[in-house]
Amino acid sequence: MKFLALGLASLTLVSAIAAPKKVSYDGWKVYKIAVGEDKAKVKEVVSNLQLATWKGKVETSQEVDVMVPPSQLKAFETAAQSLKTELMHEDLGASIAAESESSFSVSAAGSLANSTWFNAYHSIADHTQFLKDLQAAYPSNSEIFSAGKSVNGRDLTGIHIWGSGGKGSQKGVVWHGTVHAREWITTMTVEYAAYTLLTSTDSAVKSIVNKYDFYIIPVVNPDGFAYTQTNDRMWRKNRQSTPTASCVGRDINRNWPNQWSQRGGASTSPCDEDYKGPSAGDGVETKALLAHLQSVAKGKGVKMYMDFHSYSQLWMYPYGYTCNSAIPNSSTYKSLSSGAVSAIKAVHGTSYTAGPICNTIYQVSGDSVDYAAQVSGAEYSLTVELRDTGNYGFVLPASQIVPTAEEMWAGLKYFMTNM
Repeated sequence: MKFLALGLASLTLVSAIAAPKKVSYDGWKVYKIAVGEDKAKVKEVVSNLQLATWKGKVETSQEVDVMVPPSQLKAFETAAQSLKTELMHEDLGASIAAESESSFSVSAAGSLANSTWFNAYHSIADHTQFLKDLQAAYPSNSEIFSAGKSVNGRDLTGIHIWGSGGKGSQKGVVWHGTVHAREWITTMTVEYAAYTLLTSTDSAVKSIVNKYDFYIIPVVNPDGFAYTQTNDRMWRKNRQSTPTASCVGRDINRNWPNQWSQRGGASTSPCDEDYKGPSAGDGVETKALLAHLQSVAKGKGVKMYMDFHSYSQLWMYPYGYTCNSAIPNSSTYKSLSSGAVSAIKAVHGTSYTAGPICNTIYQVSGDSVDYAAQVSGAEYSLTVELRDTGNYGFVLPASQIVPTAEEMWAGLKYFMTNM
């Protein structure tokens, strides 16, 4: 199976292993709630109805996006009638079904007809095959690697890309995608960037490839990602058991052993989506990713680290663990980030906001970006929140994959050209 044949125009969908019944979101609604001066009221509504939050924290955000199950709709409508709300998904289950239909529907012949790779979302097995086919097409300056194994034994598959200096001759650029399983757009965007590095005839891109060794892992949470396709589209964490609760999973981006236990930066509850884990760096995937990042750091060093997320349209840099301290080279970060968001906007008119993580989105402790900057010595360490700002949230239509990837590539190209 060669995805790159005929310009990536053909692919075969690998059949999934039989899995337990999916979580149904039929009839669920997703609302955006303006917090403003109603913080106490919003917190009461979210807490009393035990609503899962997609984006934002009531304590620190101007707005929060919440999922409301059918059983709580009447109660929500009553409790939130004095609040300013906006409906994002009339029926989340229908939105998920439409997303899957556009991405996973197969013809009688078992292939996605008349579609290119970047026009649809794909299975975990197909993503692995895509990387292998991409490498096979450019064997002289790329190789497939595994950063380690996941909880369930899946490889954390990446592609190493290098330029005219030869393998391992330059400082490293490390990119991670899909740390949060439901953020499917990150997988596609990271793959688009890898594909562009290898296929572009642009002299500026060739210059970038010759300057750095790229270590790109589009799916660093393969178990969680697979789980979103077999069981629960809204799953976020990894699939590691916890010693004191029946709830499964750690938030890999709250588990890195640096500034790990900061109040307000992560949850201590195993059932919460931002659970930091019982001990620093104990996540199976965290250990593997950390070891790989440190191996790059101990080699030629890390020039750039970037962790891709969705959604909110943000371009951010350290620190996440504190809002009261600036990274030493913050003025350089600010200047380069301003240029990157301008480059992004120039492509499709999409506006991104740049700034330090804690001040731009919220406090995050035990995250990979702070670790890369403070422990691995990355000269530049960043994270992005891709499209959108809340029209679709995590269930971003497949029609937005290409424009999202195109504009993000423009930002990456600007930053790498000027860093």
